[in-house]
Amino acid sequence: MRVTTWPDLSGRILDGKHVLPVRVYYEDTDFTGIVYHGAYVQFFERGRSDFLRLANIHHSELKAGVDGASLAFAVRRMNIEFFKPATIDDVLEVRTVLKEQKGARIALRQEILREGSLLVSADVLVAVITEDGRPTRLPLHLAQRLAQLGSAAQIPGDLE
Repeated sequence: MRVTTWPDLSGRILDGKHVLPVRVYYEDTDFTGIVYHGAYVQFFERGRSDFLRLANIHHSELKAGVDGASLAFAVRRMNIEFFKPATIDDVLEVRTVLKEQKGARIALRQEILREGSLLVSADVLVAVITEDGRPTRLPLHLAQRLAQLGSAAQIPGDLE
């Protein structure tokens, strides 16, 4: 059985930022019924991965070495601020903006909102690494794709 391509499964660029809708499921919550703090890290990961996917940069192709050496992205630093909780069945927006791309580093700003209200924000520094864990530059054509999408999604300051 072949899976049909869903037009905006990877989110979309809206108002200068990548926006990915995420629904909160029971598995995302703790015993109090609010989203467990670790689940937000997973939501941010989905946002970053789909932001890259819209730039036609795919983790599986990087790992397979389609552009030469086997590459991966590794989170080097993530500073998170929690403002308000999300609960089961909430529909959230994960917003991602490219702040800077330099050498092996990619800096992103991410936010999670519910009905326009900021719940969680994160400043994320990602490193491009080789299979043996050494930092390396993203191949030029991939860096250009990311920069193109990033310029469409880049706005100064906070995302709101």
